[in-house]
Amino acid sequence: MRKRTGTAGQTGGGGAAIAEDELDLHLAGEGGGDRQFVVALARGLEILRAFTPAEPLLGNQEIAAYTGLPKPTVSRLTYTLTQLGYLTYLERLGKYQLGAPVLSLGYHVLHGMNVRQIARPYMQELAEYADASVSLGSRDRLDMVYVEHCRSSAPITLHLDTGSRIPLATTAMGRALLAGLPEEERAPLMDQIAAKEPKDWPRIRAGIEQAVEDYRTRGFTVSLGDWQRDVHAVGVPFIPADGSGIMAFNCGGPSYLLSPERLVENLGPRLAALAKTISLATGGK
Repeated sequence: MRKRTGTAGQTGGGGAAIAEDELDLHLAGEGGGDRQFVVALARGLEILRAFTPAEPLLGNQEIAAYTGLPKPTVSRLTYTLTQLGYLTYLERLGKYQLGAPVLSLGYHVLHGMNVRQIARPYMQELAEYADASVSLGSRDRLDMVYVEHCRSSAPITLHLDTGSRIPLATTAMGRALLAGLPEEERAPLMDQIAAKEPKDWPRIRAGIEQAVEDYRTRGFTVSLGDWQRDVHAVGVPFIPADGSGIMAFNCGGPSYLLSPERLVENLGPRLAALAKTISLATGGK
């Protein structure tokens, strides 16, 4: 079984995401009920996903362990990806790293998100006001990925940036996205989080359920040390008018700078107002 997967990728409005157990069947070559699904392509993409900032160099044996794919399959796929430029082989180390074309794909994705350019000045203004960081993120399985990030000029802020990944279940941003989903879309994600974190699930579920209620009554969600003990944040869902799929904003920083009272009484309402302003500016209601 793969060791780094959570839920299936976000569909971005329309179409259903493939659940993790369904994806496992596809990757194992055992079907899964979708004849349109190209197993070889999925396997290749899973190999690219195995590389992370913490582990940028991987050999075939490590990739096989992370993906659950047979080593001969991994060897053929890494060879193909290397020929296409998506991987670079470092002969001295006997390992691969991501190639420049992968960066190009990511750049084109970010460049196509017009909301980033519109949102950035508003995000920077709030970051300076709060002496904190303000980010916009999108879901990738059981993580949120920052697609835009603004930090204040204050010397102490969170050491995150565009491309950073944070958990879906315990952060203000992730909970905001969950709270903004219809119940029928949130429930499968809750099941997948429960399967991934069985020991901590009662605590995590309580946090998510509180976030749903907070969003209903306050218009934003709160995380007080639930992700990292010394980090406080608020989050707000954001639904782009172009139908590209739900996203979320957050405003967060060190707990000693962002008290619960300040988050609830000041920064949460400001972040909700920011999301509404950007929605109107991008053609939303």
